[in-house]
Amino acid sequence: MLVLITYDVNTEDAAGRARLRKVAKQCVNYGQRVQNSVFECNVDAAKCRQIKALLEGIIDKKTDSLRFYYLGDNYKNKIEHIGAKPGFDVAEPLIF
Repeated sequence: MLVLITYDVNTEDAAGRARLRKVAKQCVNYGQRVQNSVFECNVDAAKCRQIKALLEGIIDKKTDSLRFYYLGDNYKNKIEHIGAKPGFDVAEPLIF
């Protein structure tokens, strides 16, 4: 299923900047960055619970936030991209 993960981490102090780097690093392990704080992750339910638990353990719930959008398996007709950075299929392998 496709899960869109977004986050907002308060970076007013060094601890916040460290949390931001940790959150981004974990998200890169599970999906593709599509905007600065937005990742598309093609994961099963177990991996989704795993990343959610990891991220919840990193953020400060008083100042930071996470959002998970569950788009499911039939996501291709639910996504429209306009502008720079052309879209790509997260289910296909990336070749550099």
